[in-house]
Amino acid sequence: MSDISIRPAVPGDVEAVNRALSQLSADMGDAHKASDADIARACFGPAPVLHALVASGVDGKINGVAAYSPFFSTVYGSVGIYVSDLWVDEKIRGQRLGQRLLAAVHRAGHEAWEASFIRLGVYHANSRARAFYERIGFVAAEDTEFMTLAGDALRSLGEKA
Repeated sequence: MSDISIRPAVPGDVEAVNRALSQLSADMGDAHKASDADIARACFGPAPVLHALVASGVDGKINGVAAYSPFFSTVYGSVGIYVSDLWVDEKIRGQRLGQRLLAAVHRAGHEAWEASFIRLGVYHANSRARAFYERIGFVAAEDTEFMTLAGDALRSLGEKA
């Protein structure tokens, strides 16, 4: 595992990052609508909204990806990091690469925005992921639930105001 290094993604990583995130979507049974162009624009366009770290071995193969974004919390009075995606190649799961990626996200977020916490979402049915996050100290928020407004409901938002 020590032969795997973690670094910020660069434009040349876009295809491999999207392939990894597509695999994550497949593993979770989710649709994956992001194209390479979407990832490139989100990470490296004129107004980046997504950051990514990649874990790769000496052979250059990407073994893990963490995608994240900053947000401000008035509850904490500081910047947090939202980890939208964390993927580790199934061949090396259980070797602490996920924990290393999260630690690298924390370092990058603290350096860039003085971020003081990490937030992420976990499917209720994904007991293996929940156990991993709890093992490293994440605590489930019992009093909040993520809600999403998208599609037709989002488009009609202005009509309802």
